[in-house]
Amino acid sequence: MEERRDAIVELVNARGTVSFRQLKEAFPNVSEMTLRTDLKALDAEGRIVRIHGGARSVEQIIGTDGMLSTRTAKNIDAKNLIARKALSLIQPNTTVFLDSGSTTTAFAGALPDKDMLIFTSGLTCAAELAHLERPTTYLVGGKFNRYSMSVNGSSSVDAIKGLAFDQYFMGVTGYSPKTGFACGSSDEASLKRACIEHADEVIALMDSSKVGVRSTFSVCGLDRVDIIVSDGNLPEEFLQACATNGVEVL
Repeated sequence: MEERRDAIVELVNARGTVSFRQLKEAFPNVSEMTLRTDLKALDAEGRIVRIHGGARSVEQIIGTDGMLSTRTAKNIDAKNLIARKALSLIQPNTTVFLDSGSTTTAFAGALPDKDMLIFTSGLTCAAELAHLERPTTYLVGGKFNRYSMSVNGSSSVDAIKGLAFDQYFMGVTGYSPKTGFACGSSDEASLKRACIEHADEVIALMDSSKVGVRSTFSVCGLDRVDIIVSDGNLPEEFLQACATNGVEVL
């Protein structure tokens, strides 16, 4: 059973979306009832997402580089280093927006207990900020994404339109020269673009593994970012592009 379910997950991830008919063709010796049970179990485990008539890849649904629980366990040292570096940019009595994501969550957990207004779309960020007494934290409203533990959508974008931030700490799914910073969800991209428009300073938190990673929905180019905080292993070509666009790299 586990081998069959692993094979189903591999098929769904490879194709992005799979119809139930395609599943039956891929597993001709498995009954429809068993396949439906498999899909229900895999959805409950967060390994695929059941949709009407089939299943869809989790990565395609959440528009990031994997489930948050999986990403949190990757590149831990790099994320902690980025969080420590980014602390030098924080000033008291300012207003900041924290993206959702594993790196921004690490940053939220490292923030000092200072007076400031903090807005975030990440539930895990909000949970980390709950330990602080002096900041005032706001979780923007919107559609809940149970895989990335975040909110986004038109309601979130509308909420951002009435706000202004001193600093926007942007989480990064990937960067390539052709697409710039991009992600796999149109809702997520729209929220990021709205935050960029309403922030005085845009700060991207990204480890070096994100360079060269392409995704579907473009967010912005290097020209819209003021500072990049990374792990010190960014490729030389990317660093040169940052210098050309006047982007400071920490």
